[in-house]
Formats: sequence, structure tokens, C-alpha cells
Amino acid sequence: MMNVLIVEDDPVISLGLEQKLSELGYGLAGRAGTGSQAVERARELQPDIILMDVMIPEFDGLEAARRISAAGLRVPVVAITAHEDPDLVERAIAVGVAAYLMKPVSRAQLRSALELARSRQTEFETLRSENADLRAALATRKLVERAKGVLMDQGGLSEADAFAAIQQQARRTGRTMGDVAGEIVRSTELLAQARRSRRGAR
Repeated sequence: MMNVLIVEDDPVISLGLEQKLSELGYGLAGRAGTGSQAVERARELQPDIILMDVMIPEFDGLEAARRISAAGLRVPVVAITAHEDPDLVERAIAVGVAAYLMKPVSRAQLRSALELARSRQTEFETLRSENADLRAALATRKLVERAKGVLMDQGGLSEADAFAAIQQQARRTGRTMGDVAGEIVRSTELLAQARRSRRGAR
């Protein structure tokens, strides 16, 4: 059974998440209601996954996720927020959050996010094997996420297949996954620029 740490300062929402986790077959590692408690409980309880509300007291959930990662705790974090904000999503990716949910959270959405978080954590561990430095690994992850998006949009690949394609190309060519991902992103940007230039010339 996978054990989940719930970080949520609203006891009613926390209880609702706990019930959904139980229905999905997940165990409860523990609860926290503030940023510092989240970091302390993560160290203390060693959960398999963390469900982290973004807006919590002391410091927000994304800062808590950053501190947990910086402490060397390799645990996937699913961020939960009530507000749709592109800047928050960008920040979440930058600190290594594995999945992102909008409130209210349904059981089906929670299941998908937890599965995705576990899958992305496995991917991240692969990237960390190429990058001893955590900051470099997070930067590479961000680039690989963009490259995966390109392959999914243009090649019709699933997220797992897109990651596998980047990994296989890196192995075949003796390069890092970051180098391969950067090449995919740059090629797409170059193609988009060429299309804009061609339209402008008409």
C-alpha cells in the first residue's frame, strides 16, 4: 500500500482527501497544516507521495516542496490549488512538483494525479542519474517536459512513450536526455519561426 502525506490547513478538505485516498486503496502516512510541518512530517514519516495544498500558512506549498526536495527526500509531490494561475504551474514545475490538481478534486482526478506523480518521479530519478546536481536535474526535467509535449502534440505519443523516445535517442547517440530534449524544443521553435516569416512575406 502506498502511503500519502496530506498537507492541507482546512480540516474538512483534509478529511475529504483522506476518504478519497482510502477508497482508492492508498494509506494515510500523516497530516500537516503548515509549510514547516510539511517539511518536518516528510522527513519524519517518509511518505510515498505528498498531496500538497499550495496556499498553506508560514510558507506556501511550492516552497515546502522545494525544501523537501533540497533535503534529499525523493518523494513525488502533487500540488493542489483553488486558482488557475500559469505562473504557479511554471513555479511548480521549477521546484519539481510531479502533478497539479485544481479544487474541488474528484476521486478520478486524484487517482490520475497520483499515478502520474509516481510515473514522473520514476522519470525524474532517471534524469537525476545523469545530473548529480539537483538544480541541473530540475532544469533538465523542465526541458524534457517541453520536449515530451512536442512529441505528444505532433507525434500523437503518450506521455510515457514520449519520455521513452527521448531516453532511447539519448542512448543511441551517446548524449544526455537534456541535450536530446533541447534539440527537439529548438527544432520546433525554429520551425514555428520559419512559418511566421513565411506568412509575413506573403
